[in-house]
Amino acid sequence: MGRSFHFLLSFLPSLPELGGRPLVTPAELRELARGDGIAAGVVDAVLLEADLLARESALAVEADRPEGVVLSNEQVRGEAPLPEPLDADPATRRVPADAVWEAYYRHAARVAARGGGAFLRAWVGFSVALRNGIARERARTLELDPAEYLVAEDLADHTDVTDIVTAWAAAPDPLRALRAMDEARLAWADDRAGYFSFALDEVAAYAARLLLVTRWDRLTNEHDPGESSNAA
Repeated sequence: MGRSFHFLLSFLPSLPELGGRPLVTPAELRELARGDGIAAGVVDAVLLEADLLARESALAVEADRPEGVVLSNEQVRGEAPLPEPLDADPATRRVPADAVWEAYYRHAARVAARGGGAFLRAWVGFSVALRNGIARERARTLELDPAEYLVAEDLADHTDVTDIVTAWAAAPDPLRALRAMDEARLAWADDRAGYFSFALDEVAAYAARLLLVTRWDRLTNEHDPGESSNAA
């Protein structure tokens, strides 16, 4: 029987659906996990995704001075180099950011392999499969070679992401396309959360779900400033 993370999980409130306001922030989750090296490594590996997305927005001048959770504010804003596991040569890829994403997925896979649990390993495989599925769809639409836009293909699992990619492609605007993708990711995480197991996989699943819920709390506030963040 694996270790129990009952103490950590007992401090974590239930998470709302997308669009609701979580009662804990990613930074607070990270602080709660900080005392346990294994849990902290897994939580950081999951939450790094949000920092890298914020970094992309900052570099594209789409965000106003974003702050990091795992990365420093300077790293998120492109004002300081990324840490060694993520420090990739952008010149190796047609899309420079893809080099960083490949490095990130490989880093998260290494964390999973060092005792980070089955959920993190599967989350990486699913995330890579979905990212590459969307990249293939974009390339098909634009009549480009998809091979130049795929990342970490060897880490992708065998999940059939066709329905998710189809829903993403059929969405009438980018926000609803993102919503279709994140709803599928949240459902995937819910199905594998291992509720009340108090195992490391439940901690990892909580981090993954918090990542998505936090993003949609922010997006709901940005796009519906006159409505409560708990609006559907």
